[in-house]
Amino acid sequence: MAIHLYKTSTPSTRNGAVDSQVKSNPRNNLIYGQHHCSKGRNARGIITAGHRGGGHKRLYRKIDFRRNEKDIYGRIVTIEYDPNRNAYICLKHYGDGEKRYILHPRGAIIGDTIVSVWEEVLIDQKEESTSTDMPLGTAIHNIEITLGKGGQLARAAGAVAKLIAKEGKSATLKLPSGEVRLISKNCSATVGQVGNVGVNQKSLGRADLNVG
Repeated sequence: MAIHLYKTSTPSTRNGAVDSQVKSNPRNNLIYGQHHCSKGRNARGIITAGHRGGGHKRLYRKIDFRRNEKDIYGRIVTIEYDPNRNAYICLKHYGDGEKRYILHPRGAIIGDTIVSVWEEVLIDQKEESTSTDMPLGTAIHNIEITLGKGGQLARAAGAVAKLIAKEGKSATLKLPSGEVRLISKNCSATVGQVGNVGVNQKSLGRADLNVG
């Protein structure tokens, strides 16, 4: 993605950089308001988590973690910022007219085509996916724990798990935390790594970027 460098107009914009393709204009039918009223208090009204409350309002984006539009090609139309997570999201237009938000896979750009088979496979616009069996060592994210519930593991920015073994009806995964976990082979997952890998790094300065 192209990097946009901020002009130093305030202390917060000094040495700031942002991806110029990332937008923040969500679709009205894919968002809804969420009410944050606890402000760190429990059911009795006692503060149990300090320094909570206030902040900017957030609209929740409905993310498609299930990916149940099987064998229907979809095209990435936008890459957008989501205030509720540190990963970017993509607006995906399916061939049947459906529009959904998905987590942005690393390396995916606007115009790429994604198809959902038994596993999620990122493919080029002119290629076809015929294999529905992930080989050992595949990097995956957005992993289901319960069949049909949708992805619950490895959804943060830069998160990636690895398929290390398959035996019988189960598959063994190595999660980003280092935990080795056994799940059903029928559970779905998305190939690749979640985007926005450098989210926890410091802002890039002008001297750190090769803009020549």
